[in-house]
Amino acid sequence: MKFWRVWAILLGLSLMVGETIRSWGQGRNQLFVLDDFFVGLPLVVTAILMARPSVPRLCAFSSSFAASAGMLYGSFFEKLVDLSKPASSNIEIRLLTALIGLAFTSSMLGIFGSIRASSSVGIRNIKITSS
Repeated sequence: MKFWRVWAILLGLSLMVGETIRSWGQGRNQLFVLDDFFVGLPLVVTAILMARPSVPRLCAFSSSFAASAGMLYGSFFEKLVDLSKPASSNIEIRLLTALIGLAFTSSMLGIFGSIRASSSVGIRNIKITSS
């Protein structure tokens, strides 16, 4: 599980730092900058919380990867379809597309890895009952 916790922290930080670098001085709408922070911060926080794993924390941890993948999906494929379209960015469009694709792939791997790693932290075969 430690590997996936470090993976989440690195991914979350790279989303936040990368978006800051990409948008610095470009006059982009702040919502397009903050969305990476809204997704990156839960990755970091849940990875830290998973030092003491529980079912709710594992759910939040895996969901953080899913939120990241969901955010990056549209961005990656939109850029991949039309690489000639200019982007308001400090990063060249092909490199930006590759970085977003790498982050998307990392998020997808994180979803599967965090769920698979749940057995290593003793969270397995839990029955969820309604009250």
